[in-house]
Amino acid sequence: MVVVDGTGVPIGLHVASAHPHERTLADATVRTMRVPRNRGRPSPRPTDVVADTADDRAALRNDLRRRGITPTVPPRERRTCQQPKRGRPLRAGARYQHRWKGARCVAWMDTYRRLVVRSDRHLHRSRALCLVAIMLWCVDRMVK
Repeated sequence: MVVVDGTGVPIGLHVASAHPHERTLADATVRTMRVPRNRGRPSPRPTDVVADTADDRAALRNDLRRRGITPTVPPRERRTCQQPKRGRPLRAGARYQHRWKGARCVAWMDTYRRLVVRSDRHLHRSRALCLVAIMLWCVDRMVK
């Protein structure tokens, strides 16, 4: 899982095997965040976090609030036999509109075939490939 800042640059990365669900990886991924500052060490605490509907858990919300981070996670709708409403839920807040920046970063990382297929057996190799891809992307953004 990847955590990106407001401009779409990755600030946190957690690599795990393919078996656990994303919900169980969200806590570990949030702990890897490092928000750059003008001076000094990076801060492990951003002002707010925008997440998908799949991360809608009370434990994650409470953990973020305990760390002083404002969570923006839309609630999961209960599944019923009725037809679903069209469009995205508006109850998530204005910050939820910027979730596409994180999706763009994940889609950009999908251009590297070895990251998508996960041909490596060892997690440290997959993490190294993710870091190389992120470094290439940051260098490419600086050159432009």
